Amino acid sequence: MAEADLKADLHRYLREARAALLWKLDGLPERDIRRPLTPTGTNLLGLVKHLITVELLYLSHVFGEPFDEPVAWFRPDAEPNADLWATADESREYIVGLYRRACEHSDGTIAALPLDAAGHVEWFAEPDRQTTLHGILLHMIAETNRHAGHADVVRELIDGAVGLHEDVPMMASGDPEWWADYRNRLELIAAGAAPS
Repeated sequence: MAEADLKADLHRYLREARAALLWKLDGLPERDIRRPLTPTGTNLLGLVKHLITVELLYLSHVFGEPFDEPVAWFRPDAEPNADLWATADESREYIVGLYRRACEHSDGTIAALPLDAAGHVEWFAEPDRQTTLHGILLHMIAETNRHAGHADVVRELIDGAVGLHEDVPMMASGDPEWWADYRNRLELIAAGAAPS
């Protein structure tokens, strides 16, 4: 496969993961996109905010491509997990807009550099600090899909919406009664499992 085709494929997978993540916010009120739904506080808008950090660190900082817009939680005195939840002053429009701008900036880095372009990830342990755009694209696809998967679960807990996007549920077809029966069957199997 030619390098241009390989880079285009990797970029397409990254763009698809980004779109799947943002779709998880569609149609939900502010409270639902901010609600912490796991014991560690996982919430939909926080996942988007975190991926702003990921985009800017891996596809900006690593390759010396500065992002000109200030990002409030990139301060040394920012509290722990500052990029995993939106403050009351950070609207959905602001977070989603900043994510889109960070992705556009990343897309510029991807377009400008060859796959073997050298990058330096200072927070990785040696010998993994030296990398390439190819390695970072693989990392970004994995990282973005990982958090889109978190968003899948959180969105399902909110209103039952599942899938890659609205037209692609990627689930077995079944009405609510079928799904309730299915879940109950799994619950019975789990209850009857031998202790380990």
